[in-house]
Amino acid sequence: MNKEYFHSVILRPDLCTGCTVCMQNCPTQAIRIIDGKAKIISEKCIDCCMCLKVCPYNAKTAITDSLIELQQYKYNIALPSLSFYAQFSQKYSKNSINLALKSLGFEQIIDASYYAEVLSVYLKDLSLCNSTVKPIISTYCPAVTRLIQIKNPELIKNISRLESPMEVAARHVRNKIIEEKNISENDIGIFLLSPCPAKITSIKNPIGIDKSSLDGALSIKELFPKILKILLTQRNEEINDLQNFHGELWGRVGGQSKVSKIDKSIVVDGIEEVSKILDMIELGKLDNIDFIEAYSCVGGCVGGPLNVENPFIAKYRIDNRSNSSYPVSNNEIRSNFKFENLCWNKEILPSKIMELDNDISIALKKMEAINALLKKLPGIDCGACGSPSCRALAEDVVQNRAKFTDCIFKKFEGEENEN
Repeated sequence: MNKEYFHSVILRPDLCTGCTVCMQNCPTQAIRIIDGKAKIISEKCIDCCMCLKVCPYNAKTAITDSLIELQQYKYNIALPSLSFYAQFSQKYSKNSINLALKSLGFEQIIDASYYAEVLSVYLKDLSLCNSTVKPIISTYCPAVTRLIQIKNPELIKNISRLESPMEVAARHVRNKIIEEKNISENDIGIFLLSPCPAKITSIKNPIGIDKSSLDGALSIKELFPKILKILLTQRNEEINDLQNFHGELWGRVGGQSKVSKIDKSIVVDGIEEVSKILDMIELGKLDNIDFIEAYSCVGGCVGGPLNVENPFIAKYRIDNRSNSSYPVSNNEIRSNFKFENLCWNKEILPSKIMELDNDISIALKKMEAINALLKKLPGIDCGACGSPSCRALAEDVVQNRAKFTDCIFKKFEGEENEN
């Protein structure tokens, strides 16, 4: 992959007014205002979408693939996210929605909810294992995993290491198609129908695995009108619907804990609240908890910014459909999927972005310089300098990303002294 870390969340300078709203709401302080425009510090960004959600001028957007990408492959597969079907009215069956997807150029549709159920069985096993570091932190939301790498690297040992349902599903189906249909691997294109930029980034820059089993991602928001148009013109026939799996509950907050049947769990959504919970784990305040189910988006994946439906309505639809679903037997899951084949195969490393320098002696000197500058700054965190806080400005100055006189108070003091 590229040496530079890929991010799905990007800035549109033509729409940015430099209002600082995104900077003030970024959980990792990854945004600065430079020359009147927001700038994202790539290494600090976790693609949590907070800036995309709060920007009043729609100056933040997400890079996604398009249906044109399907032309690269002979056999295309759609992998709807677990919040996808809940975007549509319940008068449309899953089967009719899948038929609409096929008319857009997909030969096959994968039901990720089945694979979420598979992973739920092994999550339960992990929660019961005495040798597992507790609390286990879910890896379903890639923004949370990235946040741990950057802000709470001590908690990497708590990460479950189980892959996401989308990765397990894509790899399993790809291998079956190669074997059963005798199609070359390079001729198969598998595309996630994504509710958020974080999942798109996880395909381009996967964590814990060498290469994603997916080939790209399409925005649900962009696909929705095309699919709805097809649904509105479909013949109004009785279509036998597809089987529902409990795993679809993973698409809303609390779903992982419920399907995995883990009692001693904490469910947290919203990146700011997730950050607080991670800090509490580091302080040893949650040692009695077995599982942390965390989502960057409020409401879980139904709250993703690339969705179209109100998250509360989407959650209702998922819950309602789960009432008619039947769990997959544990025997079936254990005979077809082995734990060791569902785990990441690479060590997860802390991000070094928070380190001031590789040389510890230089890092200590920089820390002293930051603290000295901080004493000279007003400490009101107004953001007028283009940094989210006075400490961030002090660090930016030491790291040669800003000037001390960017602080308007110090700038005026300098002008007064000159006069």
